[in-house]
Amino acid sequence: MQQRRIGTLSVSAIGLGAMPLSTKRPRPSREEAVGVVHAALDAGVTLVDTADAYSRDEAEFGHNESLVAEALASYGPGAADVLVATKGGHTRSGTDWGLDGSPAYLRRACEDSLRRLGVEAIGLYQYHRPDPSTPWEESMGALRALADDGLVRMVGVSNADIAQIDAARAIVGDAFVSVQNQFSPGWRHSAGELAHCAAHGLAFLPWSPFGGVGAAGSLDADAPAFAELATELDVSVYRVALAWHLAQADVVVPIPGASRAASVQDSAQAAELELTPEQLARLG
Repeated sequence: MQQRRIGTLSVSAIGLGAMPLSTKRPRPSREEAVGVVHAALDAGVTLVDTADAYSRDEAEFGHNESLVAEALASYGPGAADVLVATKGGHTRSGTDWGLDGSPAYLRRACEDSLRRLGVEAIGLYQYHRPDPSTPWEESMGALRALADDGLVRMVGVSNADIAQIDAARAIVGDAFVSVQNQFSPGWRHSAGELAHCAAHGLAFLPWSPFGGVGAAGSLDADAPAFAELATELDVSVYRVALAWHLAQADVVVPIPGASRAASVQDSAQAAELELTPEQLARLG
């Protein structure tokens, strides 16, 4: 598969968003979920995105990380080159989502993620979402400390604006390598952040590249230009959407979520679909 850079590492141009394996209702069985991760690796995917808060509720906090760890361990030696990106900073109270960006919490969260993932250092650790009750600079200092102490190899942020990205660059230093923001054909509000990442050599990982779990099924109706081109090329509208993402900048690494092996296999093939300038112009 086509490769792209995250920090010093080369990863597949298309990653796997593992969140639906834990949060989708109904969600796949454990065996089916492991099979989805294995299908991704079979297709050449070497980036898997997870988070400690990806679970149905507070009682099973960490479910997705444990699932990803199980899938990688059962795959065998071929999983050695996979970069696992996880996130901390979201909390769960029952089924509700909360935030805690305090340095003490982020360190505990990171240590718990290390245990669930079964690794000595997390490949890419991302601050999940800004916490209004904690100054951004304090949260970034906590991430810098995690990197300095060897608990994480690389650091990223999610749901951040340009000013926050620049603050992270200044505080975290060379360990800061990526930004994970929402971006899709129907949600382009992070275009400025994407361009900023491209200008500074930071990987940009668009989450919900099809518009989110609730919107992905209607992508053809919501993005008619993409559907029209997909029909002409005789590929899925999802493959066109991912190829469009890749064409935005060479720092873009989409992480489409999947709960079926067939979806993973289709998404992976987008890395080989190169759209022409005329086709891209039609997509806007």
